[in-house]
Amino acid sequence: MAERFEIVRKALLKMLEEKKYATLRDILVTMNPSDIAALFTDLEEKQIPLMFRLLPKEQAAETFVEMEPDEQELLIRGFSDNELKEVLDELYVDDAADIVEEMPANVVKRILKAADPEMRSSINQILRYPENSAGSIMTTEYVSLRPSMTVEEAILRIRRQGVDKETIYTCYVTDKDRTLIGLVTVKDLLLAEDDETAIKEMMLTNLISVTTRTDQEEVARMFSKYNFLALPVVDGENRMVGIVTFDDAMDVMEEEATEDIEMMSGMLPSEKSYLRSSVFELFTPLFINAFNEKKSTAIH
Repeated sequence: MAERFEIVRKALLKMLEEKKYATLRDILVTMNPSDIAALFTDLEEKQIPLMFRLLPKEQAAETFVEMEPDEQELLIRGFSDNELKEVLDELYVDDAADIVEEMPANVVKRILKAADPEMRSSINQILRYPENSAGSIMTTEYVSLRPSMTVEEAILRIRRQGVDKETIYTCYVTDKDRTLIGLVTVKDLLLAEDDETAIKEMMLTNLISVTTRTDQEEVARMFSKYNFLALPVVDGENRMVGIVTFDDAMDVMEEEATEDIEMMSGMLPSEKSYLRSSVFELFTPLFINAFNEKKSTAIH
């Protein structure tokens, strides 16, 4: 698989150098955003904006999230105000907040200026929570239902709101002051025998949730233990404030795995995650350490 991707990577980079933009774009639109993001690490600075602008709007935003912070910063600095707004409009709030955390102050100021008021407010809310907490990795984009709603009304609400939500499979039931009281799945709603059934009659009430200050490692362990797709996040009074999704939990697991590998191997912390690092980058420090230890033993 890796060998096949390497062949494709070289072919795509050659197309970019030869300015075969139409052919390159036709291939890029068939690729996964994370694979496209990996291509940018081999580009010269002047080539990065060129390839990025070949991507359709939605795919460009998904790829942007997967790119390294220095590449994201380079693009943001080169974006027109309209281009930056187009990318931000396609991002989920938690992804936008993650990007803001990695950027220098002058870039952050430009991002927040380009974001619409609702997104700007949500980003600021997430950034207020302690680092490595559930609040810092959650998204405020989720579908909430009222217990008095019927199945038919709930499905209509999902259709209206679901386009902008990160996940719609699990919907959370809250009362008028946002207290979390239950959940239903889209499967439950679609398979309900009567469209007039009230949500309160079919919702699950035995819920597992975390608070905004729960450590992100504990959140990741809960995903691993219970096979959640999403996990509700509440404040100290059990009011719903957001959800942590499976992909965000996976990011935490990847970060922790990278730190564990570095600690076990005596490596210096890397800006790249374990899964994004090459074999050469991972093991060269090991060889250097072994050589230095051997040299030190020989001297003594």
